[in-house]
Amino acid sequence: MNDNNPLLARTSSIPFNSLQAELIEPAIDSLLASAATELEAAKNAPGPRTFKNTLLALDNVGADLDFAIGIVAHLESVATTPAWRKAYNAVLPKVTEFRSRLVLDEGLWQALTSFAAAPEAAALTGHRKRFLEKTIDSFRRSGAELQQDDKARLAAINTELANITNTFSQNTLDATNAFEYVTTDANEVAGLPQSALAMGRSSAAAKGLEGWRFTLQAPSFLAIITYADNRQLRERFYRAYNTRCSGGPRDNRECLYRILELRAQKAALLGFKDFADLALADRMAKSGEKASGFVTELRRHIEPHFMHDNADLFEFISQNHKISREELKPWDVPYYVEKMRKALYSFDEEDLRPYFPLPRVLQGLFTVVERVLGITIKLNTELPTWDPLVTAYSAFDTASNKLVGHFYADLFPRENKRGGAWMNNLVTHAECDGDSMPHVGLIAGNFTPPHGDTPALLTHDEVTTLFHECGHLLHLLCNTTELRGQSMSDVAWDFIELPSQILENWCWDRTSLDLFAAHHSSGEPIPEDLFSKMLRARNFRSASHLMRQVGFSTVDLALHRAYDRAKSGDVVGYTRSLLAQFTSVELPEDYGMILAFTHLFSSPVGYASGYYSYQWAEVLDADAFSRFQREGLFNPATGMEFREMILSQGDSQDPEILFERFMGRKADIQALLVRSGLTPPQPAT
Repeated sequence: MNDNNPLLARTSSIPFNSLQAELIEPAIDSLLASAATELEAAKNAPGPRTFKNTLLALDNVGADLDFAIGIVAHLESVATTPAWRKAYNAVLPKVTEFRSRLVLDEGLWQALTSFAAAPEAAALTGHRKRFLEKTIDSFRRSGAELQQDDKARLAAINTELANITNTFSQNTLDATNAFEYVTTDANEVAGLPQSALAMGRSSAAAKGLEGWRFTLQAPSFLAIITYADNRQLRERFYRAYNTRCSGGPRDNRECLYRILELRAQKAALLGFKDFADLALADRMAKSGEKASGFVTELRRHIEPHFMHDNADLFEFISQNHKISREELKPWDVPYYVEKMRKALYSFDEEDLRPYFPLPRVLQGLFTVVERVLGITIKLNTELPTWDPLVTAYSAFDTASNKLVGHFYADLFPRENKRGGAWMNNLVTHAECDGDSMPHVGLIAGNFTPPHGDTPALLTHDEVTTLFHECGHLLHLLCNTTELRGQSMSDVAWDFIELPSQILENWCWDRTSLDLFAAHHSSGEPIPEDLFSKMLRARNFRSASHLMRQVGFSTVDLALHRAYDRAKSGDVVGYTRSLLAQFTSVELPEDYGMILAFTHLFSSPVGYASGYYSYQWAEVLDADAFSRFQREGLFNPATGMEFREMILSQGDSQDPEILFERFMGRKADIQALLVRSGLTPPQPAT
């Protein structure tokens, strides 16, 4: 064992430049042994049961292990290699087994219930009382009261779920990377904007190829499907993307079946009707039935507008492009939608791209954060990173200049990095655990990369995604909870999107945009006529966008509440038939996006049964943002209340109470419908 193994030292200055695959297994084995010792100490603490020797001790069991495996899992998602993947796959079952064993440990459960019956526990109030109650509930939902045979079965399910969801994720990454399209024929790529062509040339050159190279990574795929005049090319990319894991060595079908089967078995073993009820028991929705009811209600509001969107699109295409509704295919819709947007509003998303150079967008984002929330962000060149294009920053409380945390920004696609955009926490600081380290997190994306001397020029959608992930990050950085188990990562997932989605609103405000939107060559701000077009086009087909999300939520809940392989048949056909209700045109028979839906199937829980959270939180964010609209988008008092009442609280209080405290009332779905242009605004009262 190497005593200098950097994975053994929990630190806020993570030595990414010295982490090697061969260090993983010895470090995790050592930390598992240490965590087991901590568990025994928590179970067998001398003297009467107290908050300190029970709940606080439990809160710190495996903290170093969590740090190390978090780093290993993070690098598997952003900088994987065959050796790293092999080592990660080797330790994942061990870590999963320990976590399962911890919550199933009879001695620890007795320690918890003994403390719960003690006078000190009865006197607890506030966040400590909530932590005790949620810990007891969590242990029960994790099987603490099961018989030993059932505990063993549950532990086996948890381990297999961790392994198979990891395989699902790795298959999706590998299948995405397996596709490329290279051409030297300019006619093949006609219609693509200059930014996409430059990206394609850079991608080809990086592989030592001539011409243009395009892949299934988001910036590349979206450019083809939205702008390519070549219909056959659009079809090729559409089919490749939506059948990525439908066959061959990376086929995810059996993985998905097994994940659903294991989740259902786990729910039944724990006494729940289905996995949705298990997953949502401690979230705002509380049950699969209530989540489904919310999705159904939202669909009821949206559907008439969705039908109107479709009728307008079909009429536009028929009149202007002489294509009938019956001739339209899914790979045609984004292409003609963009043409319709341009025709109606004289607005092309690409017109905005020159005004969003990434370095300036980041600085503008940081200025917004400082003015609204009182957090100052500075570049930190002393922190090592895992890739030359990753940047590191430090965040400070503006008023006190106190360091609150560090974070990394990894924003461009790579073949050794998974797709999508996300935020992750690497170190979570708690106020009373003797740990003075600041928080450490990261934001990741797969945005349009720079090429040559031209900086990365983002679309407005990429800008809002960047703000979104930064909102999650601020939820971590502003956290001041006493306990690690009440930090940002423990917040109910139908509330956790509020801080991220609310920050997107600043991407639509002129004053805010002027802080970061400037032409990369001239430095000129967005012209007023272009800004006006952008605002007019904001709610273009907003019902269709929401309907698509409601479709995914419907599929998610159906798979985890109603799907039965024997009765429902092939999962690809099942999900296709459900999604057909939410699409403008008929989907292909082999439409298999579900087999690469990593939100639902790349981790044991993740967004499984919880995809509705995005729409649920959209209601919360639209409503909460209305207060900023009334009181001023840069009103520091409003911003500080949001920071103190929402961001700093983590899971220390019920999210409904936090929201009602900030707004003075319950959430109102009308706020989302008004913002989306789907209902007239209500008169002020």
